[in-house]
Amino acid sequence: MRILFFVLAVFAGTAYPIQACTTALLLAIDVSQSIDVAEYRIQTEGMAEALMDPEVADAIVAGEVALMVVQWSGQSDQEVSIPWTQIRTHVDLQEFAEKARNMRRAFVMSSTGVGALMRFAHEQFETAPQCLRRVIDISGDGNDNAGTSPEQARRDAEAAGIMINALAIEGMGRAITKFYEQSVITQRGFVMTSRGHSGYAETLKRKIRREVAQALF
Repeated sequence: MRILFFVLAVFAGTAYPIQACTTALLLAIDVSQSIDVAEYRIQTEGMAEALMDPEVADAIVAGEVALMVVQWSGQSDQEVSIPWTQIRTHVDLQEFAEKARNMRRAFVMSSTGVGALMRFAHEQFETAPQCLRRVIDISGDGNDNAGTSPEQARRDAEAAGIMINALAIEGMGRAITKFYEQSVITQRGFVMTSRGHSGYAETLKRKIRREVAQALF
């Protein structure tokens, strides 16, 4: 009987693995030349504020979400600023948020390589924790001008089961939301729009809440 119970337990563990992490969420922020010093700080402060929102924080901890932060700019300008971190407690999340708040800026005076960023972000999931969903969350205020096709990068992400969402920072008459809708987000992805950088934190808060909630409910 003991042997039979052991065999059944092993079989059950093999057939039905426990999946604690609901979402691997990669947060990618734009640091191209259109982002000035104050706007960069708005993004880092806004990210920390969004992550520590009580509703967002509870959802991240409940889902044991894995987070990564990438700064991006030109064709070859992408940096992992905070590596994959699985959030299991509110203390974990607070430490992650503080790292986001205090990140040094990775690049200055460079172009806007959205397609290159999408490919780089895709590659980072090779080292991500095993989670039910994989999501790239891109925020930026400019169209791609660095030569790598966002459309092909999007198709590759969809084929790999990766969702891409976007936060469009609108300003100076540029139709960033439309660009993200047409060329960047995956079929089931979505775009949220911030009217200038001043609304970034609140928009990101609503965006992360929606991304995490999709996996929990």
